[in-house]
Amino acid sequence: MFLRAADEALPPQPRAAAAMEEMEEELKCPVCGSFYREPIILPCSHNICLACARNILVQTPEAESPQSSRASGSAVSDYDYLDLDKMSLYSESDSGYGSYGGFVSAPTTPCQKSPNGVRVFPPTVPQPAPQQHLLLPHPASLPPIPRNSCITCPQCHRSLILDDRGLRGFPKNRVLEGVVDRYQQSKAAALKCQLCEKSPKEATAMCEQCDVFYCDPCRLRCHPPRGPLAKHRLVPPAQGRISRRASPRKISTCTEHELENLSMYCVQCKMPVCYQCLEEGKHGTHEVKALGAMWKLHKGQLSQALNGLSDRATEAKEFLVQLRNMVQHIQENGVEFEACLVAQCDALIDALNRRKAQLLAQVTKEHEHKLKVVRDQISHCTVKLRQTTGLMEYCLEVIKENDPSGFLQISDALIRRVHMTESQWGKGTLTPRMTSDFDLTLDSGPLLQTIHQLDFVQMKVPAAPMLQLEECCTQNNSATLSWKQPPLSTIAVEGYILELDDGNGGPFREVYVGPETICTVDGLHFNSTYKSRVKAFNASGVGQYSKTLIMQTSEVAWFTFDPASAHPDIVFSNDNLTVSCSSYDDRVVMGSAAFSRGVHYWEMTVDRYDNHPDPAFGVARGDVLKDVMLGKDDKAWAMYVDNNRSWFMHNNSHTNRTDGGITKGSTIGVLLDFSRGLLIFLINDEQQGPVAFESLEGTYYPAISLNRNVQVTLHTGLPIPDFYTPGEADPTSSVC
Repeated sequence: MFLRAADEALPPQPRAAAAMEEMEEELKCPVCGSFYREPIILPCSHNICLACARNILVQTPEAESPQSSRASGSAVSDYDYLDLDKMSLYSESDSGYGSYGGFVSAPTTPCQKSPNGVRVFPPTVPQPAPQQHLLLPHPASLPPIPRNSCITCPQCHRSLILDDRGLRGFPKNRVLEGVVDRYQQSKAAALKCQLCEKSPKEATAMCEQCDVFYCDPCRLRCHPPRGPLAKHRLVPPAQGRISRRASPRKISTCTEHELENLSMYCVQCKMPVCYQCLEEGKHGTHEVKALGAMWKLHKGQLSQALNGLSDRATEAKEFLVQLRNMVQHIQENGVEFEACLVAQCDALIDALNRRKAQLLAQVTKEHEHKLKVVRDQISHCTVKLRQTTGLMEYCLEVIKENDPSGFLQISDALIRRVHMTESQWGKGTLTPRMTSDFDLTLDSGPLLQTIHQLDFVQMKVPAAPMLQLEECCTQNNSATLSWKQPPLSTIAVEGYILELDDGNGGPFREVYVGPETICTVDGLHFNSTYKSRVKAFNASGVGQYSKTLIMQTSEVAWFTFDPASAHPDIVFSNDNLTVSCSSYDDRVVMGSAAFSRGVHYWEMTVDRYDNHPDPAFGVARGDVLKDVMLGKDDKAWAMYVDNNRSWFMHNNSHTNRTDGGITKGSTIGVLLDFSRGLLIFLINDEQQGPVAFESLEGTYYPAISLNRNVQVTLHTGLPIPDFYTPGEADPTSSVC
């Protein structure tokens, strides 16, 4: 999974070899530049060779007391920089690292400065040549480290005062040492067949059961894939060598108690500890967990982090391919553009020839600028991808380690590095900084007297806008759409045209024209599927349509009473779901949603009913009168009801008196069916009278009228009553 960013065009072995080469930078010491030898882990999580650590030691002034040095310990707060410049110990003119024995006993000895800024004291013992670094004596034979010494990390430049243990207080990175050893083994000479009698050929396979390396002829002759040998497992020679040389897991010992094995993990200090550390040391009160469990947990975390980084590496590789293709496209477009420009200029008279040279220079400059930007981005992305792949390979090798304590010593740092590297491939990193198109064209129509003012002008229509899907949404019967121009488009845009169909597969129609890039369309049909698209325009014309976006409005309507359109005497509460009135006269309030298609049902409960008033319930047009009972004018269709009976009313015409009234707690239902054009009323789940009104068409709002003796609460999003079967005249009918 983690090797997806590798070159898929390469066969497996060259691809693995290339990945191993990229990992080599992770295996080299930042001081000596060679492969790590006896690496130790600094508190900042960086690694350094043990011998190199001795080389970059510096001695603090004698005036500093041992107590303060010990108090600093091996974990200086936030790794504060030591103000070494104030000690007057260094010679800024010197450069380069000293070799083994790089410390002094007096604070007045001048020091040297390495290329990466780490200052070191010159050696007090004979200094071997740089290439003899790997021949340094064993650390046990080295002179003792002076008291009050400090070391500065060559990578992050954080300084640390050593305690009485000196460099022995830093844990050894056995995982890194094992990875380096395997890497060096993989670059060794090729393995030979063990069965060839004369001039052994290069081995091509190893049998794990027989523990023998074979060339192809010997394998076919001595190890045929049949019989008992058919179950043997053959592996590549390099893998067989590693498995043959694999040593059993080493038992790690505590740096504080050298005779104790590391068996637990301190969660607070993030380090393996022994039982004696828990009983006597500073970890006694800390939370600890089993070493094996934390080993598996951190391996899983590192593997999970590598998944994300591997995705970024894959995207980076694809992005590099895109950039390389852009180079070719830029060159092709540049050549084509130059040819058109030359053809136009050659067609003009001698006055045009003087201007032609200036125009060609402008095109060439733009051409070279585009190439430079893309090539620079290719170079930058290639380097970053190489570093990412190297880190991935190194982490994979670390995961193969079977040393829990060694792994846990570096796992946190590796996880942070993987997350940090992944974040570097964030948004915008894999976006081209330059377009391959030349958005310029030559206007060859000016008259001869304007030849000297001839210049490039913009003659292209805008590109198709991009709908921003994450910002497009529907709510009830409203739709919000958002769009933008393509990120690499440089063509000016004067405005946009938004189009929607009728929600029933009909033709598109314009719903917005203007410069804004976001628009909300209200008054759509419920439970309908709308298609939308947008295009841009400028002085040159109208561009192409964007991709068509399909949106579904709500199947049911959730609405409230509308304060904006209500009479001023209406009193709202309960988030506009409950209304009453401050006047003795009837006042009208409408719902916040309008209906023009489908089947809709809502209810209202009577919370207060005093002195036998006659509130009215029904539907109305948007311009209904608000200061009279609902149904008095020709813009409302209603049922008004008292405590004994009800009537239907429209345009002040009273019809269908029906026994049965309302009291406190009664429920009034309104059923509006556009498929049949019907309006039906219910009281306490029973139909009140016959069908109230027929042949209803157009747009209607839920509405009621009431006075100060009545208070009602609205309920929406309800199923239609069981007794009613919707008509089939409208295939998009819905229930609200």
